[in-house]
Amino acid sequence: MGGLSIWHILILAIILLLLFGGNRFSSMMGDVAKGLKSFKQGMADEDDDKRRGYDEKRRAEPPRQLPRDEVRPTEPIDVTPRPVDPVAAPPPRDDEAR
Repeated sequence: MGGLSIWHILILAIILLLLFGGNRFSSMMGDVAKGLKSFKQGMADEDDDKRRGYDEKRRAEPPRQLPRDEVRPTEPIDVTPRPVDPVAAPPPRDDEAR
């Protein structure tokens, strides 16, 4: 058996409700929710710090340029439709190949 089903969680919640009472249980769940919210906010702040550091690093570096011998003149792109190659027949299925 793997994981907890909804029934396991429901039974656990009922047992906790009976042990601690309604007010205490709801305050515990509120504390858990605040903890999760704080954790998510901390993770988002860390991601923002990393992104800011990366952006600052990119701005500090001079832009990369191609060497002069690799610079190509701008050529128009040919977008005329070409005839489609005929589609090959699909490979035979395993039961047909025998």
